[in-house]
Amino acid sequence: MTSDPLRILHCVRSPIGGIFRHIMDLAASQAAAGHDVGLICDSSTGSAFDNALVDQISQSLSLGVARFPMQRQLTLQDLKATRDLYRHIRDLKPDVLHGHGAKGGAYTRIIGTILRAKGRDVTRIYCPHGGSLHYDPNRMEGRVYHTIERALERLTDGLIFVSDYEAAAFETKVCHPKAVSRVIYNGLRPDEFSPVGTDPDAADFLYIGMLRDLKGTDLFIEALHNIKLKSGNAPAAHIVGEGPDEAKYRAMVSKFGLEDKVTFHGALPARKAFAMGKCVVVPSRAEAMPYIILETVAAQRPLIATRVGGIPEIFGRYASHLVEPGRIESLTNAMEAALAQPESMDRLARTLRGCLAETFSIDLMSDRIMTLYREVRGQLPEEQYSSSQQSGAGALPSTNSQSVYARTGQR
Repeated sequence: MTSDPLRILHCVRSPIGGIFRHIMDLAASQAAAGHDVGLICDSSTGSAFDNALVDQISQSLSLGVARFPMQRQLTLQDLKATRDLYRHIRDLKPDVLHGHGAKGGAYTRIIGTILRAKGRDVTRIYCPHGGSLHYDPNRMEGRVYHTIERALERLTDGLIFVSDYEAAAFETKVCHPKAVSRVIYNGLRPDEFSPVGTDPDAADFLYIGMLRDLKGTDLFIEALHNIKLKSGNAPAAHIVGEGPDEAKYRAMVSKFGLEDKVTFHGALPARKAFAMGKCVVVPSRAEAMPYIILETVAAQRPLIATRVGGIPEIFGRYASHLVEPGRIESLTNAMEAALAQPESMDRLARTLRGCLAETFSIDLMSDRIMTLYREVRGQLPEEQYSSSQQSGAGALPSTNSQSVYARTGQR
């Protein structure tokens, strides 16, 4: 237990997916260490599955969970939301405001700046989790969001990136950070590194993730259709997850005549879903540091994934096995190879799992984030401050941004 507890508030717009998994793990770890922790999130987002997770984490947070309406896009309602959030945050008297994602980061940094102007000692921390960094800087929408990010960076005390790729994207699209910056990988619990077996009636493939084009659900279905056209028989598949484009994907399945091969399940715990498929497919068009990849590798499940975001950092020297994003031919070929050579997929799964445990742990993630808080607040002993500055895993990488994009195939 810590002898100097902090009052920490996490804020995120949408309490779903990997970003919320990150917050749940971090908040629970901080609360267990003796800190007073709270959470603020959108009141209109989330299925019954997601809301149950919010209720679950609320039991361990002394500052509670508060839910306010938050819009995804920029609207005039943001002014009212900022006012309501300000009143709530002001009364909780936080030491640290930690914003996650573009909207959560904007609210916390603006409100934290107002509180500082009123004499409060509030530390403003921001983690993009991809967010606005996914936008194309050559398009109007991207230029608008990246301009906002540049303005908000001046109101930031500490930046946390979940991958080297994300840090490079921020520097290339937004600016070189003036705030203290660290790359801190997402982490898993020790029990998540136990292998998950395959159900006797498992389908050939499993897609698990949000149902939206950014995650490549449409590519997964199209690849199944391509295999059907080439071989005369479509593989069996499960689609696990929820999202705004579910109706479109169900229509695709019907259009391609795959109703007897593809089953939609809604949201399920990842390790329960893993047993339902012989091979997990993550065909994302963009990512930061996706938990589903970490969870799949830790569970020693065969995996097909795309070369986007921080995924090559997980695969390390085995990144050559990754598929080019948005290339339906490449995805189809990879899935055909998995059907033809399951033993090869199993060998790679065992190899990847052995490389993961030391780098991607919740304890390491939480410890490095708390060290950043203390460093920004000037509460680190001198020897620990020096150590944090010299840590290769904790410091903003010096890797040239262009080389990162070249390596991952993204611009």
